[in-house]
Amino acid sequence: MLNKPVLVESLIVFIIVLFVHAVVWDRYSWCAVALAVQAFYVQFKWDRLLQLGGAVFQFRTAANSGLLPASMVIPLLGIAMKERCKSAGIVYFERFGIVVASTGMLVALFLSVIAVGITKPVPTNTCILTGVAGSIIIYTMKHSLTVSEVIEVLEVLLIFVYLSMILLYLLPRCFTPGEALLVLGGISFVLNQLIKRSLNVIEGRGDPIDFFLLVAVVGVVLLGLFFTVLFVFMDSGTWISSMFFHMMTAVLGLGVIMPWLYRLIQRNPLFWLLQFLFQTQTRVYLLVYWTFLAASACAVVFYQNAKRSSESKKHQASTITRKYFHFIVVATYVPGLIYDRQLLYIAAVLCLAVFIFLEYIRYFRIKPFGQTLRHLLSLFLDERDSGPLILTHIYLLLGMSLPVWLFPRSCAPKGTLSGAGALVPYSGVLAVGVGDTIASVCGSTMGEIKWPGTKKTFEGTMTAIFAQIIAVALILIFDSSVNLNSSYAWILVSVSLVSLLEAYTTQIDNLLLPLYLQIMFMA
Repeated sequence: MLNKPVLVESLIVFIIVLFVHAVVWDRYSWCAVALAVQAFYVQFKWDRLLQLGGAVFQFRTAANSGLLPASMVIPLLGIAMKERCKSAGIVYFERFGIVVASTGMLVALFLSVIAVGITKPVPTNTCILTGVAGSIIIYTMKHSLTVSEVIEVLEVLLIFVYLSMILLYLLPRCFTPGEALLVLGGISFVLNQLIKRSLNVIEGRGDPIDFFLLVAVVGVVLLGLFFTVLFVFMDSGTWISSMFFHMMTAVLGLGVIMPWLYRLIQRNPLFWLLQFLFQTQTRVYLLVYWTFLAASACAVVFYQNAKRSSESKKHQASTITRKYFHFIVVATYVPGLIYDRQLLYIAAVLCLAVFIFLEYIRYFRIKPFGQTLRHLLSLFLDERDSGPLILTHIYLLLGMSLPVWLFPRSCAPKGTLSGAGALVPYSGVLAVGVGDTIASVCGSTMGEIKWPGTKKTFEGTMTAIFAQIIAVALILIFDSSVNLNSSYAWILVSVSLVSLLEAYTTQIDNLLLPLYLQIMFMA
């Protein structure tokens, strides 16, 4: 039987699904409910496969499969986006939301079929549930999508299949099945969007800011795949390999990524970026302030490593020490959200590219900094970094940035949504920067009453909810663009459900919690 934490986590996800569809009930709601029910049953099969070592790939072992919470994220995001853009009268993005929801459902269904197919003996009841859910989803897609949209959904599914086979083989124990669904599904969608926009580019059409995100994500992924294949035949730790790494990075960056960006935005990307960054005095002040915070984060890393004595090589940074970086990230994002969200958007994209590039240097032991990075970052490892990659800091950046990147600007009059939707860009700050941080700090220092079956405490969860409510009040004071329109009860329910999810989930909370809070706010 499923253990109690998994049951409670599943119950919270079901409640969120029902809350969202109580607001936006339509034909896609039946699909979402059917997907949630079958994902709950298939999640049990995945958990059993992970326990017995019968999964096709090596997944992260210190967590359950997380299939149900991960399966619902992309469909719910698409449905919420569809409703927001429909109410704003933006037909293009309404259709885009439908494509996102359909893609998320089909990818999640594919992962469920994989689990059912490799389970021995074949689970008859789960097969029937998966078949019924698949029939409902395919029937709805048939009557909702145009031919071109169906092709787009199938393209994303095909990319997801190939990426899964490649990356899950190359990166064992880095993901749970649910995390793989979120990360690889997101990359697949971004890659398909970039290909689609590159083939249909029209001069002067499209926001250069959006193209920067697409090209940066695809560029760093392709760069990693290229060097992974290359270093199968070469020792990556030598000076010759390191020189070749830096040279090929420059060649691919200047010879592939820059021309690709130039085709999309119809101007020199470097000149555009410099002009964008220093366009106003406010942006200069923000850049100086962020540089100071980045230096402070580096200082924390060096200071904590300096404290590590030669007798305590296995010493790891405490939870409170790791939460220093959460406070620094909050101090980074809040001024950007208040004063210049476009600058924050681009800065987060650049920071993501730098983080992933530095992880390549650490992973491949590229000289002269590879071994140094390994030593410095080993202090901050936790049980979630069980694979060859260190991803927790990248997940933290993604959790804070995804609500900013996924904010439907075209469907938001005057740059903001109404009601609780005005807090969508702050979802990462509230869920991860405030809620998760306060829950960890208070729970580890003064928590005594533990939630059944978990290490999380009742005191930590309650203080997290209280801290997020205070943060919302401060946002109302300092950000004049936020107008909640008396939607305080919905905000309280949203924050409470996501805080409870934080207490029971074993998935990467930095990635999962902001997305669920964003879904609730958008609904």
